[in-house]
Amino acid sequence: MKAKLGWVVVLAMLSMVYSAPMAAQTGSVRGVCKDAQGAPITDAQVIWQNQDNGRSYKLKTNKKGEYFSLGLDPGNYTVTLNKDGKVLDSQKNLRVGLDEFNHDIDLKQIQQQSVEDTAKKQGMTTEQVKQQQEQAAKAQQYNAALKTVNDKLRAATDLLHAQPPNYDQAIATLNEAQQMAPNEDVIWYRLGTAYLDSAKTQTDPGEKTKRNTEGYNDLQKAIEILKQKSGNQPQANGQAQPSTGGKPPAAAGAPDTTKMAAYYDNLGMAAARLGKTDEAVNAYKQAVDIDPSHAGNYYFNLGAVLTNSGGDQNVKKQAAEAFDKAIAADPNKADAYYWKGTNLIALASTDSQGKLSAPEGTAEAFQKYLELQPSGPHAEEAKQMLTALNQSIETSYGTKKGTAKKK
Repeated sequence: MKAKLGWVVVLAMLSMVYSAPMAAQTGSVRGVCKDAQGAPITDAQVIWQNQDNGRSYKLKTNKKGEYFSLGLDPGNYTVTLNKDGKVLDSQKNLRVGLDEFNHDIDLKQIQQQSVEDTAKKQGMTTEQVKQQQEQAAKAQQYNAALKTVNDKLRAATDLLHAQPPNYDQAIATLNEAQQMAPNEDVIWYRLGTAYLDSAKTQTDPGEKTKRNTEGYNDLQKAIEILKQKSGNQPQANGQAQPSTGGKPPAAAGAPDTTKMAAYYDNLGMAAARLGKTDEAVNAYKQAVDIDPSHAGNYYFNLGAVLTNSGGDQNVKKQAAEAFDKAIAADPNKADAYYWKGTNLIALASTDSQGKLSAPEGTAEAFQKYLELQPSGPHAEEAKQMLTALNQSIETSYGTKKGTAKKK
């Protein structure tokens, strides 16, 4: 009976062992996530990845920035905090055991610790490191925006090259670009020239003046920014039409001198349209000083502004001198000869018998124009001037077409 009783006890004990549930062999984690300003990071993903077996647990933060999970296998973990597809923090070798593991993610503290570690390593103050990091963050954000800005610049170019050009939409697109990249001189330049070109299509005087003013201001902004970038602040030592309008620099990546000269050239045109003759003259002189290789165009535009200003004899003389310099730079620039002659003949005098006496070189200027453009837009006027001067009119072949009648 005793033996039988012993077996009953053993069986009862075994029954107790096999019927008892297995103890859980997992841990749990919890924590709170805060951003650099101390606010909760909501709807973020906290990923716990087991470095030993590769298993991942993806947890989500609530409105208080809290997260919690049971059932994590013990082991070493890499914990990553993601928000909107961006990694905000990542840490390795966090040991999870059978007890609850608390892991808060405070980006403000993390950044401060990073600053202190960097300062110690590089021998800098924490303030210096913060400034360095802020500048790097701004540069990164700015560069990320440049792709969108370039897309807008291409879109604006297409709008300006359309037939007819869509100036208003191009201007709106360029304004969007400059808001995204306010320190890019080329954008301000493009915006300024778009306003100037659009002004020519306006019939309302008020709107025309408004657009020319916008162009003038934007070109000044482009010059100011380029000066800051390059550290270069150069100093200047009928109606004639400037030779070009709204022309861009050779390329967006053109040397600063070429770009700056183009900016001043167009600023001169804008100033002239607004009646700012002195500013226009100074702008063209700046362009000549900065970029002598294109002096011919700048001197021509300078002469055109002086001609259109309706100034006195001294201004006419200055205009003729400007066209002379344009001719020296480009001896085949026909219009420069015509407008030189026009300004010189305005300096002519008459004797007691009514005979017209013009300064030296007047007739030669009109003759040269006819030689270069015998059927040009000013050919008839040039012939009339020569007639008034009692000069023979010659073709480009040097043969006489007739002799003007004496008065």
